[in-house]
Amino acid sequence: MSEAQTKPVEIPGTIGWNEVITPNKEESIAFYTQLFGWTTENMELPGGMTYTMFKQGDRPVAGCVQPDQEGVPASWLQYVSVEDLDETIQKAKSLGASIIMERVDLPMGSFAVVADPQGATFAFWQSTGDCPS
Repeated sequence: MSEAQTKPVEIPGTIGWNEVITPNKEESIAFYTQLFGWTTENMELPGGMTYTMFKQGDRPVAGCVQPDQEGVPASWLQYVSVEDLDETIQKAKSLGASIIMERVDLPMGSFAVVADPQGATFAFWQSTGDCPS
């Protein structure tokens, strides 16, 4: 497979990544791997957190994370690719969005979680270009 076929989509304004947030990561992994035939690959993140990527063949298709905080409901979160995270956050705020999680910087990129004026949540993602495959 080519690199383009194994990396998340990074075209600005498109949903480039999906992630299941779950209070029971192991049960979610078992469910989705059995349902879709996905395999998993673990990635160590700063701070000792293990991030699990779901893969279809060689292609990463989604992520799975268990938050440290109690009471976070299970949900899917979509990441919209952006060219300039800080500029996009400011524009979203000016249009009535609320910031749910401030900017987080990781080796492969940065993100922030927002809610639109009606309360729907999603994340902005600015890649460093170092996304694992």
